[in-house]
Amino acid sequence: MTTRLVLGCGPLGHTLIDELREVPGEMLVITDNENRVETLRGENIPAQLGDCTDPAAITRSHGGDDPSVESVVVAGRESDQNHQAALAAKQAFPDAVVLVCLGEDPTDDQRAAIASVADTVVDPIALVADEVLGTAGRGNLRLRQLRRVLRGLDGPLAVVMHDNPDPDAIASATALVAIAAAAGCEAEPCYYGDITHQENRALVNLLEYDLTNLEADDDLSRFAGFALVDHSRPGVNDQLPEDTPIDIVIDHHPPREPIEATFVDLRSDVGATSTLLADYLDAFGLTPSQSVATGLLYGIRVDTKDFSREVSVEDFEAAAYLLPYVDTATLERVESPSISVDTIETVGRAIRNRQVRGSVLTSCVGRLRSRDALAQAADRLLDLEDVATTLVYGYRDGTIYASARTRGTDLDVGETLREAFSQIGDAGGHADMAGAQISLGLLGSVDDESGEELTGIIEDVINDRFFETLRSRPDWDVTELYREGIGGLPVGANEDRET
Repeated sequence: MTTRLVLGCGPLGHTLIDELREVPGEMLVITDNENRVETLRGENIPAQLGDCTDPAAITRSHGGDDPSVESVVVAGRESDQNHQAALAAKQAFPDAVVLVCLGEDPTDDQRAAIASVADTVVDPIALVADEVLGTAGRGNLRLRQLRRVLRGLDGPLAVVMHDNPDPDAIASATALVAIAAAAGCEAEPCYYGDITHQENRALVNLLEYDLTNLEADDDLSRFAGFALVDHSRPGVNDQLPEDTPIDIVIDHHPPREPIEATFVDLRSDVGATSTLLADYLDAFGLTPSQSVATGLLYGIRVDTKDFSREVSVEDFEAAAYLLPYVDTATLERVESPSISVDTIETVGRAIRNRQVRGSVLTSCVGRLRSRDALAQAADRLLDLEDVATTLVYGYRDGTIYASARTRGTDLDVGETLREAFSQIGDAGGHADMAGAQISLGLLGSVDDESGEELTGIIEDVINDRFFETLRSRPDWDVTELYREGIGGLPVGANEDRET
């Protein structure tokens, strides 16, 4: 049963129709433009060809006398035609509320004529200004596009985090699942790999997140669509096939190449992907659950290092929005979990095996049990005196994993790792925190049961590429890297290595 009619579809027609289709009830567009009818139908908007100024034609298009029509929106291009359509609407449906757009360049007489018949008059110039401001300030266009993609899926959506997800990825995935549910789309938060970091495990367990742990050989055909959060390309830092068609990408990492997806939101000027998801929840008018809000706030705090690293105004605004819904007691428990023995051992090896050149520290920890321990080691070693940049790396399952951190320098470690390792693996991140994954390849064939020979080869490859890249970067002071030490050797190149 039609409750709203739209007569005509001028330049503002689509804007109005996009808003009206979100209001409960049935809508029908009637226009004398055949091409516009086909376009609207292609967007699954009910539309019919008809004369908007003829009461009888309006009634026939609508399906006969039906007092259920509650409102009529007249949105044609010409002011005179809109006036005639408003008169026809009043005659056909005298009890309906009639809203009329003025049309282009209306005269004073046309304004007066429309005002005499319409219940509400819309000035198109003011409407365009509001729309532009709304799009720029609140992302209204982006919201409609995301909602349209979610509603267009014929089946469940897999919301895929990056491998071994961190709090920002976990929280962002659960938030997007909640947004999808509000749009009528079933969704699952999914990840490959393991969640080994003690704080990340505490986050999932204490907030009771129901996550799907995928395996590389899992059948993905049950999903009708795929979304990526906190990363932007399938097969890069996740185990999806590289040719997987992606419907949604939401990420705050700067992309190295164009991203292919139906909906893309990449904003590298914010500190966390959780900030973007909080913005969507707020803009959609959704109230986040306590578990979602707590996770998002924690994701923002972790990725911005408690609002001290690459933080933006949007990060503070997102935190202020989330705070009333956060379970602070649970958040304190998440932040104070017991640390695993594996992590302590990895940090200890990173300290013992460190090599220092100027203010740069590198350390190979050998065979890994937990990838998350690398990031914790890189963070902890950054607290050592006179150290401004750290690179900690190790290997497991045929892959070398590296984690880098820097502070108080002009060095961009994200770009540095990309330049050093992108030709032999995947690398990237932010200016002050980044990571890399490199296949062992032929190195993995070294017959070395103890791992010492393989570890030495890995050290040579990683350190040579990393320091060579540092020396070539224009934003890096070479004297910081190679201050003259005893015998002309870089400070700490040998004497600072503990065995």
